[in-house]
Amino acid sequence: MVAGFGFPSQPIVAPQTLVLVHLVAIGWLSLLLSGALIQFVPVLVTKPLAHPELPIVALALLVAGLGSLLLGFLGMAGFPVGSVPWLPLGAIGLAGGFALNLWNLGRTLWSARPIGLPARFVAAGLLSLVGVVTMGAIFSLTLGGWTTNAALLRLTSEGIPLHAALGLGGWLTFTAMGVSYRLLAMFMLSPEAEHRSSRIAFLAGTMAILVILIGGPVCLLIFGRGVVHPLLVALALALVSLVLYGHDIVRLYRTRKRSKIELNARMVAWALGSLGLAALLLLAVTLLGPTDREIGGVVFLLAFGWLTGLGLAKLYKIVAFLTWLERYGGLLGKRPTPRVQDLVNEPRAMPWFWLYFAGVGVASLAALLDAPLVFRAAAFAMLIATARISFELLLTRNLAAVPEALLPDGHRAWAQLHLPILQRQKGWRTDE
Repeated sequence: MVAGFGFPSQPIVAPQTLVLVHLVAIGWLSLLLSGALIQFVPVLVTKPLAHPELPIVALALLVAGLGSLLLGFLGMAGFPVGSVPWLPLGAIGLAGGFALNLWNLGRTLWSARPIGLPARFVAAGLLSLVGVVTMGAIFSLTLGGWTTNAALLRLTSEGIPLHAALGLGGWLTFTAMGVSYRLLAMFMLSPEAEHRSSRIAFLAGTMAILVILIGGPVCLLIFGRGVVHPLLVALALALVSLVLYGHDIVRLYRTRKRSKIELNARMVAWALGSLGLAALLLLAVTLLGPTDREIGGVVFLLAFGWLTGLGLAKLYKIVAFLTWLERYGGLLGKRPTPRVQDLVNEPRAMPWFWLYFAGVGVASLAALLDAPLVFRAAAFAMLIATARISFELLLTRNLAAVPEALLPDGHRAWAQLHLPILQRQKGWRTDE
């Protein structure tokens, strides 16, 4: 994006934009969410993962399938990628990887029925993923020339909005909503009781998914109409779901027992604000008649302000939490141990989160106003911030902020192995 590859420097339908979209939606967001569910669904339903040996196979298939898919899009853009049928091969790899995860997570949820409300959100998100993968495979096979079926060709030419809505709205957003109900309550020590608003949010969101998943193809392929009406109905239902979800999340913040809000929860609030703003913008551009530029700007805000912002914020806490469990879980009661919060350095990380969200805001506005140079500058700020937040996660993972006296036996402080790097970090002390 910094180099001007894809939207908004190029049209939203350009193959270069398809490279960016799938690199973010699959390579970053879907892999992140899949990994989170593999770790978190057993916690949600208090059952072990049905097939703990499958995630590594699914990961290999997803990475290989994504690589093939991206090569296929680059070939469509005129890059020399050879004569291999990359798009169909990518569809096969991605379908196989997601199918393994769906089977694994689905069996885990099924074994624990009846399941709680957050898990039901996840189940509906997985249903969306089925639609996303099915449509994506059809698109790849038709674009790759492996089928000339008239119905599939029409679905490919007119069904892209359904594919995008199911992916961004159903699979990624609705699943993230369900996970956030439990994660925020757990990390802020808020009451986890189910409320009527939560149940209505689930029902409205699930109905929106079903309208897109079933109503969209039916209107297009059976009745010969477009997908506008199913999308409008789904949007109305989704807005109801989002409003009630926002109400529930505000309640979690207000009823928390932890008086001091940690950095990850503060940044989640900004991600939630991005979700609300994106929903309002989507409603506005729908009423005014959306253009590709406006849709692209709203999708960018959803992908980077809401989903990526949420992912980075929760990773900041989850990496510390999992590292603490691995390194200190067996030492409790045997020797002094640090708190989870002692594994991170919030004052050092905070400016980079602010820079990230500021970059997202400027980039989204630049996309809406068709200012590609401003967008590229803002994307550069996002790049620097993301790299620095990633470095913070690496420091946390290697216990760089833990005092020497509290390090596990046999663990040599990562900081002492990399003093030349760390001493260049502003504010870093050797004794840290």
